[in-house]
Amino acid sequence: MEVRSKIWLAVDGETVFGSGREALFKAIDRLGSINKAARDINISYRKALSYIQLMEQRLGKKLVERQTGGLNGGGASLTDDAREFMQKYEMLEEGVNEMIDRKFSEVFGNGQSSG
Repeated sequence: MEVRSKIWLAVDGETVFGSGREALFKAIDRLGSINKAARDINISYRKALSYIQLMEQRLGKKLVERQTGGLNGGGASLTDDAREFMQKYEMLEEGVNEMIDRKFSEVFGNGQSSG
């Protein structure tokens, strides 16, 4: 038996960041394109762009630099603010998971259940 948790950040009750948007950011960073990143995580380009615009609006920071297409095509890259935000989110997630694991062990023992 194991414990699982999901962490997301919200501003005024509206989701700003969580595991799905983290996956989008990592895919943009890896692939250099919002369109390719969206396909990689199985969402539409429109939805990916909407997530980015809402995050930028709610956080008041530019998170993704976008270059429109042309002869060589467009592209996208994460800003330093986005990288810092992702790093902080990952630190938070790791810390929360450590606390949850400790509490789980305290309550349930070493993962053994009697029934």
